[in-house]
Amino acid sequence: MTYRELADKSNRYSLWALSRGLTAGSVVSLIMPNCPDYIAIWLGITRVGGIVALVNTNLKGQALAHSLNVVAPKHIIVAAELVDAVAEVLPRLAPDIQCWVHGSGGDRFARIEDQLPQSTDGRLDAFPTHQPPSLSDCALYIYTSGTTGLPKAAKVSHFRVMQWSHWFAGMMDTGPSDRMYNCLPMYHSVGGVVGTGATLVNGGTVVLRRKFSVSHFWNDILESNCTIFLYIGELCRYLVNGPPHPHETDHRLRLCCGNGLRADIWEKFQQRFRIPQILEFYAATEGNFSLYNCEGKPGAIGRIPSFLAHRFPVALIKLDVETAEPLRSNGEGFCIRCAADETGEAIGKLPGDGSSHGSRFEGYTDKAASSKKILRNVFEPGDAWYRTGDLMKRDAKGYFYFVDRVGDTFRWKGENVSTAEVAETISACPGVTGAVVYGVNVPGTEGRAGMAAVVVSDNFDLQMFAEYLARSLPEYARPLFLRIRNEIAMTETFKPRKLDLVSEGFDSAAIADDVYFYDRSCQAFVKLDTALRERIANRQLRL
Repeated sequence: MTYRELADKSNRYSLWALSRGLTAGSVVSLIMPNCPDYIAIWLGITRVGGIVALVNTNLKGQALAHSLNVVAPKHIIVAAELVDAVAEVLPRLAPDIQCWVHGSGGDRFARIEDQLPQSTDGRLDAFPTHQPPSLSDCALYIYTSGTTGLPKAAKVSHFRVMQWSHWFAGMMDTGPSDRMYNCLPMYHSVGGVVGTGATLVNGGTVVLRRKFSVSHFWNDILESNCTIFLYIGELCRYLVNGPPHPHETDHRLRLCCGNGLRADIWEKFQQRFRIPQILEFYAATEGNFSLYNCEGKPGAIGRIPSFLAHRFPVALIKLDVETAEPLRSNGEGFCIRCAADETGEAIGKLPGDGSSHGSRFEGYTDKAASSKKILRNVFEPGDAWYRTGDLMKRDAKGYFYFVDRVGDTFRWKGENVSTAEVAETISACPGVTGAVVYGVNVPGTEGRAGMAAVVVSDNFDLQMFAEYLARSLPEYARPLFLRIRNEIAMTETFKPRKLDLVSEGFDSAAIADDVYFYDRSCQAFVKLDTALRERIANRQLRL
């Protein structure tokens, strides 16, 4: 798709939006896999004041219905192959929502391509009441799991779309000759805005792939003549652990940019594939600050030089492990800063007068959820800071390192997994009378794998349970390990005690309960014994 074709296609979607009566702030939910039309659709709709909600294509059932309801869309645009998931939740949505299918093969809804005007010449003049949006107006809703509960829709203004695009364009020094390889989902901020926007604003080319593939990766890079690769750490680990490719060093890659690349993989990845530069960064969709590792320090997510500290007020504060709440001094009651190499939650200062667009917290559609992310009276009376929900540490030289998520949410395969959401889904399965979900460390992998401890009745069927999870949860959210217990210990406030479960992990030799592992080769839970545990530890199984 040329720039002219992209502009023409997005203009057609602008006209479609206006012809359907969309006004400033009207919401359109977009549920599509990676494709060139994806960005054309949201560019066109946001250009005329609409807000586009970028919905995770893996969601089904309750999670999908919730994600749609929290943004109250007037229209849903869904890819033909995902129509069934939307049709299933329609009874749970507002009755006046109009659904449109993109692509061929879905006859349940009207095909949106058939509704687009054939020409855009002078057509915007036919809508004289149309007013273009301002920088502070909302452009996108991008979903984030947060630390608890179902997905939340983070507000992303036109300013932030421009900020991300131009800032990363400068960090990566993109130009017309660059070709960005993007296999990250476009419903996320990195794949959908950062990677595409940073390339397009300086005249480069974006090469899209629907999903990452180890076997196709190097062929794609060579055939598309790519110069930049947008990664998450787990993708680099897959490539390092993959078989040799005859042309894995015959590429034109000058830079790899992304987040989550741990130190144990960083040097192997860079040396084996002869990558000239790695730009690791830290950012959150709804966050008010970012960190960049411009110096190539393996494992670090960034550093703020002392001469820029006043521009980027970031702090690490001590937490109570049990409550995940900040510890405060006994005297003044202010939060306690972490010392060098001490783990704490990262927070970013919010401007007192709200004048700085770049350091604002734009929040979620849920006002209550937004207020929970703001910490007040932190270091002085009346100050306010944004809570990232991320645990980090900073060394003596000022480098930041990501440690984990605060609370129950954990990361697996590049996605945040909410334990509360997964536990709720598991508890709805026939035969399950109680469930607690947590993340466990698996040797040689990024993040934590899901594990569920369940109490079951006599009619519990293990194979049926596996099939239920496959229908109800995205692959990354399905527990890899299952522990069947007689009861789940509770705290005095009737919350499940997780610390012991997490520390015991999936060591079946030390656990009296039956422990099972989900074997993807047979799509079933199998009893975890010593031999199987060793195969997992030695990375002989695909997780």
